[in-house]
Amino acid sequence: MFINKTADGRNNICGKNIAVFRTAMKISQRELADRMQLAGIDIDKNAIQRIECGKRFVTDIEIIAFAKVFDVSFEALLNE
Repeated sequence: MFINKTADGRNNICGKNIAVFRTAMKISQRELADRMQLAGIDIDKNAIQRIECGKRFVTDIEIIAFAKVFDVSFEALLNE
C-alpha cells in the first residue's frame, strides 16, 4: 500500500522551505497568513504552523501563492 508521506513521515516537502523563507523575511506565522489572505488564500496561523512542521498537506494553489508572497519560484519551495 502506498503512503502519501515523505521518508521522514512529513505530509509535505515544502514546509521546511516555507519556514526558512518566512524567517529570512523576519515575519511571524500570523503575518505570513495575513499576506497569504491578501493573495487570495484563506489560511490562518495554525495552518501555517501545521504546514511548517509537516502535518498538513499543501495544495498546488497554495504553493503558487507562497511563491508569490516570498518572491521565489515554486521550484524553490519544493527543493529538498
